[in-house]
Amino acid sequence: GAGKSTLLKLLAGIHVPASGRLLTPRGLRVSLLSLQLGFSPKLSGRDNAIMGAIFLGKTKSEAEERLPAIIAYSELEGWIDEPLKTYSTGMRARLGFAVAMEMAPDILLVDEVLGVGDQSFRIKSTSSMKQKMKAGQTAVFVSHNLQQVADICSRVCWMDRGRVRMLGTPSDVVEAYSAARR
Repeated sequence: GAGKSTLLKLLAGIHVPASGRLLTPRGLRVSLLSLQLGFSPKLSGRDNAIMGAIFLGKTKSEAEERLPAIIAYSELEGWIDEPLKTYSTGMRARLGFAVAMEMAPDILLVDEVLGVGDQSFRIKSTSSMKQKMKAGQTAVFVSHNLQQVADICSRVCWMDRGRVRMLGTPSDVVEAYSAARR
């Protein structure tokens, strides 16, 4: 509906704009955390994690070196060698989030993935996002969850029908958005 996922796919270079242009620096490593994107259901979680790291510009040996940290963060030790098609949505999100956190892309694009999984993993992933952003990680987070937007973001853009309606602090934009929806 609102175009959140399409916007992230444009930023990630997966789609090209139908009109206008999008300028991105060459060599920029972007990771899109979106459910159903980038993983092969036939491959194991282990193989998908390695492929995800390679897509983010790591060599196979670098990906394999970081694999234990990815597995530990995802908390999927007992499932990592099972085909991804046997994973729940939350398990897939854990794996994707763990790969992105460990690989530290230049820009992290997050498509509401923080809202999946059990409560302890949501707390863990939200905390990790905040720590990464405090350390200088650039992230674009799209969501309809206003509380998460206000809690995680330092700057918020409210878009409506493809146009920027407001850009500013989380409290100002969330307040204006909420007032407009009443």
